Order: sequence, then structure tokens, then C-alpha cells
Amino acid sequence: MNDWKFAQKSNNEELAQLHYFSFKKCHGDGNTEFCITVREFAAPPPGQHFRFFAQADKQVNQKLAPFLPSGWGNSVLEALNGCTRMIREFPCEEETPCAESAQAAPGA
Repeated sequence: MNDWKFAQKSNNEELAQLHYFSFKKCHGDGNTEFCITVREFAAPPPGQHFRFFAQADKQVNQKLAPFLPSGWGNSVLEALNGCTRMIREFPCEEETPCAESAQAAPGA
């Protein structure tokens, strides 16, 4: 039951339930782990039509025009999918070696 939504008295309060996800972008000899927070608003924030907003904790595209991946939607899945799509599409400079890459070249 979603009775927590009744704790909000005004849409300006932007009461939201938080959902947390972990997403790893692994490429070449590096990987980056993102923590994505999806906010499920009790009512859409002023000026928005969607109740779900996802945002990653790290920027992508750092060399050209850095930004935080995000996504809006009518469900957790829609918002999360928009955010992960941005992570996949743009380069990330905060990379550490992938475990898979280190194991793939044992004699190198």
C-alpha cells in the first residue's frame, strides 16, 4: 500500500520514496560503478508530468561537457532505463581495471 503519499500536504514539498540501484559500466580495460537513485514522488513536481526521476551519482562525458545521467518516467523502470541509456551512450573517465580484463590476459 502506498499510504506514505498522504504525508505530503502540498506538491511543493516534493515528498518522494527513494529506490537505489547499482550499475557497472565495463569497457576495455576499465569499469565504473554508478549508484542510481530513483525518486518516486507522491505527486509530480511542479512543472513535471512524471512521478519518477532517476539520477546517477557520477558524471559522464567529463572531457567534453560533463553531466549527471538522469531520466524521467511514469514508472521506476522508465526512469531507470533513461538514466542507464545515458550512461551507456557517453564515455566515462573514472575507470578502474575490470576483473574480466585482468583475467583475460594472464601472460601479458
